[in-house]
Amino acid sequence: MKYGIAIFPSKPVQDEINSYRKRYDPHYALIPPHLTLKEAFEADDDTIYELITELKHIANEQEPFTININKVSTFAPVTNTIYLKVEPIQELDDLFDKMQTGKFPKNMEYNFVPHITIAQKLSHDEYSDVFGSMQMKDIKLQDTVDRFQLLYQLENGSWTVYDSFVFGKEYV
Repeated sequence: MKYGIAIFPSKPVQDEINSYRKRYDPHYALIPPHLTLKEAFEADDDTIYELITELKHIANEQEPFTININKVSTFAPVTNTIYLKVEPIQELDDLFDKMQTGKFPKNMEYNFVPHITIAQKLSHDEYSDVFGSMQMKDIKLQDTVDRFQLLYQLENGSWTVYDSFVFGKEYV
């Protein structure tokens, strides 16, 4: 089965981000707005149970933190993906790093750029128009992060939560 690990912003922040995503992100119906901590990977049941133990340990040691989302950016020319930049902070970097070591699969394709995708798979002309108009928006979002989610992919391509890991909670 295919799994991933992500942070979902609060509902008000998701609603704001979805107002941009619904028109330009073909994955809009497949997964809510999210910040990816671990790219999609394959795992069997035994492996996932081992990883859940690791994820509980990581969550136990983590305190809630605040993220700031305040800029539209792009991965062009590599891809015509437009995203909201999440200001880099040590807590995010540390969480990401912990999920790239130990028993976690070594599947990191790109350097970690904290972001929430709002548009992807656009034609070149559409990308230019959307990015140009999005850059003019004054986006200032702030959110408190107090958990992350282990997700799995369904047969229809959508992603759903397998388990949530609340920061500072004592898992057994």
